[in-house]
Amino acid sequence: MTRRLFSCALAALLFSSLGFSQAAPKPQRLISTAPSITELLYALGLGDRIVGVDRFSRYPPEAARKTSIGDYAAPNLEMVAGLKPTLVLIPVNPVQLRQRLEALHLNVLELDQEGLAKMFNSFRQVGDATGTADQAKKLVDSTKQQLDNIRARASKSKSTKVMFIVGRAPNGLDGLMAVGHASYLNELIEIAGGTNIFNDASAGYVKISLEEVLARNPDVIIDMGDMSDTVKVTEAQKNSVTALWSRMNSIQAVRARRVHAVASDVFVVPGPRVVDAANEFFRMLHPELLEKGK
Repeated sequence: MTRRLFSCALAALLFSSLGFSQAAPKPQRLISTAPSITELLYALGLGDRIVGVDRFSRYPPEAARKTSIGDYAAPNLEMVAGLKPTLVLIPVNPVQLRQRLEALHLNVLELDQEGLAKMFNSFRQVGDATGTADQAKKLVDSTKQQLDNIRARASKSKSTKVMFIVGRAPNGLDGLMAVGHASYLNELIEIAGGTNIFNDASAGYVKISLEEVLARNPDVIIDMGDMSDTVKVTEAQKNSVTALWSRMNSIQAVRARRVHAVASDVFVVPGPRVVDAANEFFRMLHPELLEKGK
């Protein structure tokens, strides 16, 4: 028995000295507290390991069938703990969610996804944490390549001045909130061949006045407005948005009838579907290239 124990100890010592170590077990029970993280987990083939998601996780459709743990900023901690997760994945959170989860002795991975570079890094972090590093690398490479392809297509046309409204008062042009410089959406707009007229605002999202819109005179207006909770925009909603802006006929986008009402969550989820968002921007900014099949 003593000789056997000695042999095991010697083997462990040799493995350690040569740089080998036993791989950490892959977390088998995952909780996501943000749609972007949920979509990433599914893209990495980890859907079967997910035991809970936030209430806004709607894609892919099977995500909606997972147990809801509430809002990402204030999840039901009792429910989270009760699901016995081996890893809880959260976005950078201003209300110290990571600390509150760790106080429950839960393993937490906090991810910063604000901006494409950080988003791609989050792909790698999740891959490393879940034993899917190879899949994560392929996802990063594929997403970057597709975005580069869109950029190349957009380079065939001149840049278009665009404003993306992400919030406003219902049925009015008050309380306007637009995409600023720090948002990943600003990067996607540029990739699609657009120039965000509020990219001089350092914040990701900025409050603006109608007077500023008139002064900066966008060629294209993309309005998500009060439809951020809508899964799909209807023709009636499109017409109501167009009617709202029609009073501002001095704006080039209004005169050219290039006001687009959108409601898809691809515009608010910094995850694998950023390519879909960039393609939508390209479609709205460069209809002339689409007509030529470029």
